[in-house]
Amino acid sequence: MLLVVFFALVTVLSVFSTIHTFREMNLLGIGFSLATLGVFGWFTVMTILKSGYPVAH
Repeated sequence: MLLVVFFALVTVLSVFSTIHTFREMNLLGIGFSLATLGVFGWFTVMTILKSGYPVAH
């Protein structure tokens, strides 16, 4: 369950960083923040689907 919380926290923070880098028009930052959002967002969704929230035993 703690893993889902960490993944979700990183996903939410990467959403904020994506918005900030789009406002600043920082192309390298946009690339990294979109990659982080994609990877950790995918991990969050798949961890919730596989393990459930709360964790199913």
